[in-house]
Amino acid sequence: MLLYLNSFLVCLNTAFWSVLICCFALIKMLLPIPVLQSGVTRLCNGMMWAWATVNQKLLNLTSNVEWDIQGGENLRKDGWYLLICNHLSWTDIVVIFSVFRNRIPMAKFFLKQQLLYVPFLGMACWAVDMPFMKRYSRQYLLKHPEKRGSDLDTTRKSCERFRHTPTTVVNFVEGTRFTNEKKRQTRSPYNNLLPPKTGGIAYTLGAMGDQFDAIINVTVAYPDNHHLPFRDLLSGKMKKIVVRIDTLPVDENVKGDYFNDKAFKRRFHQWLNDVWEEKDVRLDGIYGNEQPEVDITERRKTAV
Repeated sequence: MLLYLNSFLVCLNTAFWSVLICCFALIKMLLPIPVLQSGVTRLCNGMMWAWATVNQKLLNLTSNVEWDIQGGENLRKDGWYLLICNHLSWTDIVVIFSVFRNRIPMAKFFLKQQLLYVPFLGMACWAVDMPFMKRYSRQYLLKHPEKRGSDLDTTRKSCERFRHTPTTVVNFVEGTRFTNEKKRQTRSPYNNLLPPKTGGIAYTLGAMGDQFDAIINVTVAYPDNHHLPFRDLLSGKMKKIVVRIDTLPVDENVKGDYFNDKAFKRRFHQWLNDVWEEKDVRLDGIYGNEQPEVDITERRKTAV
């Protein structure tokens, strides 16, 4: 019963704010005045904050979740961040908005450009300045080599609006939610993660790398509700949510021409694989596997 009640309330909350955002999106579209558009965007971001806050209040009323959050003390609402995270469930999105809505600028997700034309969804995402990414397949580029690099230019243009507006861009580096079946299919070398995909994060850094103050590396875990966390959250059965936050520098390991510089591409792959290996060890500790939970910052100092 609680599952259906919470699902209904969360859907109602989402629909309410989505309709409001779409209404203001029409104003933004019909009155292309920069000052007005900027004001509408700020208002819509406020609506996203209200949506996330109401969702958390609703779920807190019907569950008794223990939040175990460590790190992120130096984050700012007026900064520019790339947030990377492991991905297990739709719950991850709820967690990100709940934990970070008062710490950093409202989270934005890179979306495929085709979603811009989806009724209501595309308009709402456009209203809150979600960046749209246009990517050509390898097969397309083989037939149309003149298009090589134009997809990155399109992504850069989509990010131009963030140059003067503090922004957080979220990237689920695995590209999909973790399951044991996907782990087998991808032959993942990790116990708790899928192999990281470099393409999406490389596009984000290629488009906005000079603007980011830091990379926020988030590790999310549900130790007692690992298999069906979203259903358990809506059912009031979620016992504990663990969030670990590490701030990584935007340095020579992540700044470079990923698509044309082979040496940098190898270095970037190695950097991301190292981050993912440390994340997997941390998850082993949280889930009570072979390794104790480690402090990633201390481990990195020891390695140096």
